[in-house]
Amino acid sequence: MKITDVKTFVVGNPPPGFGGRYFVFLKLITDEGIEGLGEVYSLPYHPRVVEQMVKDVVERCVIGKDPYDTERIWRSVYGSGFIQRPDISTMGILSGIEMACWDIVGKDVNKPVYKLLGGQVHEKLRSYTYIYPKDGDKTNVYADPVLAAERAAEYLKMGFTALKFDPAGPYSIYDGRQLSLTELDRSETFCRMLREAVGTQADLLFGTHGQMSAAGAIRLARRLEKYDPLWFEEPIPPDNQREMGKVARGTTIPVACGERLTTKWEFVRVLEEGAAAILQMNLGRVGGILEGKKIASMAEAYHVQIAPHLYCGPVVGAANIQLATCSPNFLIQESILDWQGFHSQILKKPIAWQDGYIIPPTAPGLGVELDEDVARAHPYTGTMLHLDMTHEPIGV
Repeated sequence: MKITDVKTFVVGNPPPGFGGRYFVFLKLITDEGIEGLGEVYSLPYHPRVVEQMVKDVVERCVIGKDPYDTERIWRSVYGSGFIQRPDISTMGILSGIEMACWDIVGKDVNKPVYKLLGGQVHEKLRSYTYIYPKDGDKTNVYADPVLAAERAAEYLKMGFTALKFDPAGPYSIYDGRQLSLTELDRSETFCRMLREAVGTQADLLFGTHGQMSAAGAIRLARRLEKYDPLWFEEPIPPDNQREMGKVARGTTIPVACGERLTTKWEFVRVLEEGAAAILQMNLGRVGGILEGKKIASMAEAYHVQIAPHLYCGPVVGAANIQLATCSPNFLIQESILDWQGFHSQILKKPIAWQDGYIIPPTAPGLGVELDEDVARAHPYTGTMLHLDMTHEPIGV
């Protein structure tokens, strides 16, 4: 079997837009008629540029290759242009290509990908969601702890047993920093009111976006410890794992990180520095499914768990589910609410979710199929990136 062509889809995510402004999907096509689906996560370029990057890499490194040879394809892309390092743009493109290869292989042998990577460990996967706004909200749920607590109670009734929120405020290209007293107070108030709302029925996941210095993160963490969050997410920028280790050693809250890291070579630094108890690799960025499995296995040796990151489309979600299902050290999977809305509409059959848990698919490959008509009907026409930060210093 040989890969002969690639299709790309730049899909605008309609309101409310949970999961990002757009998704970049690709399909690899083989000479035997089997197609494999992949997704590229959040490169720092307009998605139409990313689309051309996908086509360029596939034409140079993938066309004519056997999709079973994922290691050879991976190395060919990783070393292209004499790079051979964890470049976030290259790895995003490679991640989408690699998961599409696994989708082809699974379909060819009529097995889910997790059956090819050690087999099924988990019959169902605990999931969590962000606390999101709704139409009709009179205040901002991201800044109003009273509304956030009400929303948390609603999510408990849906079946969720873990909820994430990030009340510290905007994040900047100039972070990390010390949070203001107002930001510290708001963060503590969120934790207090959410804990009062959910009691012991749900874990609290305190998100940040690398906003603080290590000293600032420890200062905040000591305020939050009494509310016993399950994790303190990416408290400092992702570029210094030694400093992240200082935070991990300076608080009783488990540190989680990894959504902005790529490859085993970046994650091994996290493990060596003792910088996190939970790794949050995004399979649309980290290097794909097998790379994610390698990282999960390294983490297992350190007694570190995994909680795959998802703030993108359902194809990365499907890849995450394959990895989580076969990983002994899986903790919890990020969901976009209960996988309904556009995350359901863009697929021919939605991801199965019930009472707070994802049900792993039994269909071959990734277990999902893109509805190309829906994808083509929602082109992205904006100019903004999937995610961005404030480009001015905060508090000046």
